[in-house]
Amino acid sequence: MSATSATAPTTVISAGPVVLPAPSGRGEDLQVRVCAPATGGDLPVIVFSHGFGWSMNGYAPLADHWAAQGFVVVRPTHLDSRTLALPHEDPRTPRIWRIRVEDLTLVLDGLGALEASVPGLAGRVDHGRVAVAGHSWGAQTASTLLGARVLDADGVPGEDMSDPRVRAGVLLALPGLGDRLTPFAAENLPFMRPHFDTMTTPALIVAGDEDDSALSTRGPDWFTDPYTHSPAGKSLLTLFGAEHSLGGIPGTEVAETTDESPARVALIRRLSTAYLRSALSSEDTGWKEAVTALENDPHALGGLRSK
Repeated sequence: MSATSATAPTTVISAGPVVLPAPSGRGEDLQVRVCAPATGGDLPVIVFSHGFGWSMNGYAPLADHWAAQGFVVVRPTHLDSRTLALPHEDPRTPRIWRIRVEDLTLVLDGLGALEASVPGLAGRVDHGRVAVAGHSWGAQTASTLLGARVLDADGVPGEDMSDPRVRAGVLLALPGLGDRLTPFAAENLPFMRPHFDTMTTPALIVAGDEDDSALSTRGPDWFTDPYTHSPAGKSLLTLFGAEHSLGGIPGTEVAETTDESPARVALIRRLSTAYLRSALSSEDTGWKEAVTALENDPHALGGLRSK
């Protein structure tokens, strides 16, 4: 399979499923897909957490692009994936949000095994430059490794599940605070009470200004909470006219994409790539250049804030 970078065609290798043995409480070994450029060394890593119901095969518009741009992209299949068909009454269901976080940690623990399992990848991965990314529920999953926590019933921040191996994140359509959840969400999704005050790891947060979730009465500004309520070191990209799929990042011509826009997806690709390169390599100036280009674009598809 090949993908096209901003400068020249780059061959991408894609392997899956690659299986990591999982703890007994998970009940299923962890299946992941690994994408990487066919050549090059010292490759940084992006661990990507999919949205509800998706799998390691989703989000190719992002994963293939990042791989073509020089990243190793690891996409685990979480237990909520439709490909696993877990019934709602499964005893693991209340813990899936935590198991999702454990899945990402398991990937970080197993990077060496994953590298060795993909033909031609061994010895080419930089284990010291790791980022996480995710969309929707996957963004919440990824945010916990950046320091976000979940409030308990008394409003007390829960367990710290951050990981010092993670140096940056890209959080796409990350749900906001739990202060005005709909009755369904409040009753059935107790993990949707995030606490961003402790999310200290740098991150690019992406929100759509027409993303009106059925889980909150707040409206699209709900998705800007992770930026507003987190410490410094964050950037917020607000996409004009974008709904929850942000133009189609899960895939092209899929049911979940209600706002198909290749141009929005291209902007996310460009800015997220520049952000992660600069966040993982202090000498890289691509992010500053990308910010300037967006600010000077009279037809920009989004606006950017940083703190």
